[in-house]
Amino acid sequence: MAEIKDPENTIIMELKDGTVVIELLPDVAPKHVERMKELARAGSYDNVAFHRVIDGFMAQTGDVQHGNMEEGFNLGRAGTGGSDLPDLPAEFSKLPHDRGTLGAARSMNPNSANSQFFINFKDNHFLNGQYTVYGRVIEGMAHVDAIVRGEPPASPDRMVSVKVAADA
Repeated sequence: MAEIKDPENTIIMELKDGTVVIELLPDVAPKHVERMKELARAGSYDNVAFHRVIDGFMAQTGDVQHGNMEEGFNLGRAGTGGSDLPDLPAEFSKLPHDRGTLGAARSMNPNSANSQFFINFKDNHFLNGQYTVYGRVIEGMAHVDAIVRGEPPASPDRMVSVKVAADA
């Protein structure tokens, strides 16, 4: 496994094909990092579907309201919800949307990010300065690349579990 320098700011995401290790960036986007850790610690991301996966672009997940089998999974509504926590203000930075970076999904309103996020399959610099970057995959990107494509996928892949490394 990758060397984890800061377990409190590292996410361990289990996918069907293996483990993805994500380094969070609290110095860049502290509110987004705190939200991800809060939802991970509550188990809110466990078994949530990747509801929008576009080849050559990104894999989006994190709709804890509609994307979880135990919570009444609704593929038709997946992507329209967040958590019961308030939306987050944008935390734009100079960090580019490179392959493997984690971006906060949102509506047209830049201050509407909540629980959803995406992982870039490739450098998507047209997103720079418009979507908050708050993490990067440091191990397991091949497992992200293997996520089933679709908007939504007919049989979506899920985050089996999402934990903060300090708690694992």
